[in-house]
Amino acid sequence: MSESLHIVCPHCDAVNRIATSNLGKSANCGKCHKALFTAQPIELDAARFERHLVRSDIPLLVDFWAPWCGPCKMMAPWFVEAAIQLEPGMRLIKVNTEAEQMLGARFNIRSIPTMALFKSGKEVSRVSGAMGSADIVRWVKSQL
Repeated sequence: MSESLHIVCPHCDAVNRIATSNLGKSANCGKCHKALFTAQPIELDAARFERHLVRSDIPLLVDFWAPWCGPCKMMAPWFVEAAIQLEPGMRLIKVNTEAEQMLGARFNIRSIPTMALFKSGKEVSRVSGAMGSADIVRWVKSQL
């Protein structure tokens, strides 16, 4: 493992380099000075998603969802709870497939909610269907 990691700011999308030994400590963005980890999923559009996918050295857990989807709404608070448990070791992201149809097509999302796990810019696993926070955390840990 390298001695430092690139972390994309959830607020301004600036790429920050932090020491791996500081990953569990509170770190602020060098550009906007806001917290790099908020223990909250971040909603991304296609351009912001690409930056996080390509430039971040930590895994990304992406919830592909839509506002009209009942199971998606049901899972939303559980995804937030999972973020509290999984950060700062990974970034949790929400992509609204209704607003970002090109991303849904790019990743061949056929049903929602679908969670996809990315590491080093590549998808390593995915699962469809609503899951509770404990199941999300367990599934992620089993995939890494």
